[in-house]
Amino acid sequence: MKKGIAFTAVLILFSALSFSVSAQSTATKAMTKREAKKWFQKRDWLGGVQLKPHRSIDVLEFAKQYRRNKKYWDEAFAFIKNNDLYKLPKGKYPIDGDHVFATITEDATKDFNKTNWESHRNYTDLQYVIEGEEKIGVSPVSKATVIRSYDEKRDAANYTAQGKIYNAVPGTFFLFFPSDAHRPGITPGGNKVVKKLVIKIEVAK
Repeated sequence: MKKGIAFTAVLILFSALSFSVSAQSTATKAMTKREAKKWFQKRDWLGGVQLKPHRSIDVLEFAKQYRRNKKYWDEAFAFIKNNDLYKLPKGKYPIDGDHVFATITEDATKDFNKTNWESHRNYTDLQYVIEGEEKIGVSPVSKATVIRSYDEKRDAANYTAQGKIYNAVPGTFFLFFPSDAHRPGITPGGNKVVKKLVIKIEVAK
């Protein structure tokens, strides 16, 4: 009788462990492009934020990063939802220590030749124009040429690249992963002041 009870207990424990491993495996299993696109289009990850993701976003990379660091991403979108961005003064805003933090800037846009292509290694950039308009260049790092090697203190490298230039306006946000060279702050004309939000989200490696 005791042997039967012990065997049943071991069987239950084994089943529980198997389920746990299976669930963990499912959670870390890489998404296909099709799965990532379907997940992205549902937009549950926005957490109720009424903004549009820009079409340049690498959906597959975003899906991977979100699944690995869901807490950080949810905190970033919660910051947007829970704050009146128009009223926030410029400055830095802690969200989750060094893992997630925000900066509000109010700077004039620049002529194209006074801006730079850059990428980051430790953080993903969420960039959103709150007021005004600027242009942002986007290019794969794999197609860019390094002109200033990665500096850990700045968490940045600089490039020359031939990328696409997009309009950045209120209502739509951009995401730049380590594989994305980007060139923000380009004037659409007039070098007018733009109020902008940048949230840094720690990269899952």
